[in-house]
Amino acid sequence: MFDVGASELLLIVIVAIVVIGPKDLPRALRMAGQWIAKIRRVSGHFRSGIETMIREAELAEMEEKWRKQNEEIMKAHPTPAEGTVAAASAEAGLPPPAENAPAEHQKSETAEPQLPLSSS
Repeated sequence: MFDVGASELLLIVIVAIVVIGPKDLPRALRMAGQWIAKIRRVSGHFRSGIETMIREAELAEMEEKWRKQNEEIMKAHPTPAEGTVAAASAEAGLPPPAENAPAEHQKSETAEPQLPLSSS
């Protein structure tokens, strides 16, 4: 960040001791540290707020894109009406839906499973 060498740092320390004084220097350094910590907290909060806004904008953009793609897919492949499900199944050579199946093909909840007999 700052390119401060050893000789420059020594010059800053000497000036600080002369200007502030050796007695008040620890208190001044403590205050400087508190201000730096406060600045870091504020900048971190600001940065996280900006990142959240960017994330929300990207999410809204993706949702809009997905909605448009879904509409295009639904227009290209319309779903059959409820009354034509059986007719569409018959045309495709599929068995009728389970609700129209004969009673003998429907499973009973109370029936016990049939186990195959072993030949041993």
